[in-house]
Amino acid sequence: MAAADPRVLAVAARVAESGERDVPALLLALKEILHSPSLGRKESEKIKQDIYYYDLAQYCVLVLSQDFSRVRGGWATAAQLAEILSHCCVGLEVKEDPEEFYTKFLPSAIDNLLLLGRRLQARFIRAVKDEEKQDFLRCFRTVTDAICWLFGGHIQLTKHVLQNDHFLQLLVTDDVETAVTMMSVLHSILGVNSSVLLQVDEETLHSVLDELVYKLSSTTNPVIGNAATKLLLLIAKFCKQLLNLLTTRYKGLKVLLSKQWTGKGFDRDLSQLLDLLYLEQSSGKKEMQRLHQASCIIQAAWRGFQTRKRLKKLPQAVTILQRSFRAKREQERQHLEKQKEDEALKLQMQLQRQRAMRLFHERQLALLEIIHASQVNKHLQETEVKSALTIQRFWRGYRARRSFHQQRQSLKEYKAAVIIQRAACKFLEKQRSKRPLSPWKDPKGLTDEQRLALQQKVDDYIKLHPASQMSEEMSKELHMQAQEKLAQFMLRSKLDQRAAQRRETLLAQVNTDVELLMNAPQLAETTEKDLAVFMSRSVPVATKAKQSHSAMLKYARWPWWKKLGDEFVEDDVIPDDALNAEVGSLFIGGRKSY
Repeated sequence: MAAADPRVLAVAARVAESGERDVPALLLALKEILHSPSLGRKESEKIKQDIYYYDLAQYCVLVLSQDFSRVRGGWATAAQLAEILSHCCVGLEVKEDPEEFYTKFLPSAIDNLLLLGRRLQARFIRAVKDEEKQDFLRCFRTVTDAICWLFGGHIQLTKHVLQNDHFLQLLVTDDVETAVTMMSVLHSILGVNSSVLLQVDEETLHSVLDELVYKLSSTTNPVIGNAATKLLLLIAKFCKQLLNLLTTRYKGLKVLLSKQWTGKGFDRDLSQLLDLLYLEQSSGKKEMQRLHQASCIIQAAWRGFQTRKRLKKLPQAVTILQRSFRAKREQERQHLEKQKEDEALKLQMQLQRQRAMRLFHERQLALLEIIHASQVNKHLQETEVKSALTIQRFWRGYRARRSFHQQRQSLKEYKAAVIIQRAACKFLEKQRSKRPLSPWKDPKGLTDEQRLALQQKVDDYIKLHPASQMSEEMSKELHMQAQEKLAQFMLRSKLDQRAAQRRETLLAQVNTDVELLMNAPQLAETTEKDLAVFMSRSVPVATKAKQSHSAMLKYARWPWWKKLGDEFVEDDVIPDDALNAEVGSLFIGGRKSY
């Protein structure tokens, strides 16, 4: 026996040493070996025998049943493996145990190829993006071409393909692209073995014919109609027994073809199929005429019954129409009356309001005539105060109700967020309590080969990215510049902080003075205590001192992690966050933020 090809031996060695996920990518190397341009016929047969004897073909069959969504290269790798498998099996002469090759290996290869086709078809139908659909369709057509190539080299596989459940499930689909592809596969099967439909069981034959006739009756797509018509014409030409089955099992097929598919672009094939069907049915022409006459009688009786039924229901329909019209007219009349009543009521309310206002003014004038002249101004002031109080009361009530309605949704959201956070915290706490503590595992050390490979990568990276050279004097100068810039920045930030503190303090003082002036009594009502308040600044000074003291205490209670980055801040400088929080709570402009 001649020596095996070294490339095949290398692939077999790598496959034997690799894991399951790396095997598909390694098997792709067989494609380059098989399609090498320097190979002759004998060399190609020898390479195929080596691939089979070293179990690489068996690996391809087993790999096709995997889920390629997790394999490197995805479903394109699966399609290439299907193509490699079909090319390996066609033209292969097995000398040792050929029975196992023809009875076990080839059927299992067909089964896995059809299974792969089903998976690709399902993902093509579920895909949303056009690019993904085109990729899956391309892979699906590659797999079907591999199946056609395989049973083209081994004719006995055509019967196995037709009887496979995956083939029937691939054929029974509503998708146009995959349906046309599968009908082309069926066309290739009939072209390779024209009598294969007589070799399969009756159930399979009926399933294939039922699906073809269903596609003709359920769709108007000319591509599917053309493919199905060509298949039926091919079946009718090859075997008279199948033509008789078409005419007896599908009695309305001729009418369907002539009415629905005439003038769709494939009239030549359609006319040939109709001629064959009519020629087969010419012997039963009288029976067809009798059936046609009987159907006409049944249609006439049914139409007469429907007409009489409609005539009987006509008076009832007129009564219903009149009732609906009268009800609509009564509804419109009631609507107009209600509208008139509303307008009259509105006018009456307006007149009553005017009369009440007139009576009120008359009563006011009568009271003014009774009251002494010296008491008129006092009475008018009291009336104005009461009116102002009433207006203020209604306005404050309206404003409070509006504010409450505006805050209701935010309160609901806040309560909902609190409930969700509480539930999430409880759930996480339970999960932490259930989680077992993982035992400490010592890290695995590197092998000598891994250590050498890692050292080589480090050396290569150092060569590609050499470190910049800098002298010691340059490093010290750069360090001194960085220190000077850092000191300038810290000094400038400290001055800015003190200026901001001063501005906030002055603003608080101004706002407090404004509030005191706004709340000050009139000059005729002032007392010595009021003068003391304006002549002394003890109140704002005490307020500011109290707020600063509170800010310092709060900053002193902070944990260490909140004070990170404050190493350069002096002890008497309050941080911006604490200062802003405390100054924001001062009594500014008559308001206090809570």
